[in-house]
Amino acid sequence: MSICTRCGAEFGCAMARESPEPCWCTALPPAVAVPADAVGCWCPACLRAYIDAQQAPVSPTDRR
Repeated sequence: MSICTRCGAEFGCAMARESPEPCWCTALPPAVAVPADAVGCWCPACLRAYIDAQQAPVSPTDRR
């Protein structure tokens, strides 16, 4: 089991287990703008939430 460095949740990581199968995270869209404080792996919920937030359209009022 791995520990999410963002929320502390336990989750399975195929790369940490050195599994020949790809990790669950490879099925998600790449998170291009990874924050500087992102150290280690994030759990599925945190990674999905971060990717969703990065892909959300920016409204004109948010661009100020």
